[in-house]
Amino acid sequence: MATSIQPETTTEDEQLHEPRLRMKKAGAERGHVDGGWWPRSTDLEAELPSLAAAVEQRVGPVTRVSYHLDTWGPATRKVYLGDRIVPLEGFRFTNPHTITAIGSDSRQVILLVVPPETPPEAAHAALRAAAGEGSTTATPEILAGEGVPA
Repeated sequence: MATSIQPETTTEDEQLHEPRLRMKKAGAERGHVDGGWWPRSTDLEAELPSLAAAVEQRVGPVTRVSYHLDTWGPATRKVYLGDRIVPLEGFRFTNPHTITAIGSDSRQVILLVVPPETPPEAAHAALRAAAGEGSTTATPEILAGEGVPA
């Protein structure tokens, strides 16, 4: 069973800042990803603070983030997350459908990135598929299987 990292009850304003994220339970088979994330935009710097706060329980304080350059809009090489400066490492050779958050003791989570413009029903289905306990499906197949253009 997947872990949804969102409060049970939130105000509308809080919902706008909560990451739309589902993660596999700790210890579940990893496969290609540890869960899925549906950001609200392609502005990585704006999206990252809430994501980092949500994955901190799994990896500790986030110290690095790697991503595919063509998936996101222009981003600086470093971002402030609380009182820490966190390097953003953009590459073209990484999976364009994932983002990796690396914690202080080198633990990491690799998340499927559902494009922001994805209709809610398809996005939630992709998040569930990525966070499924036994899910070892590759990211393009998860997206395609839920009708999300990759």
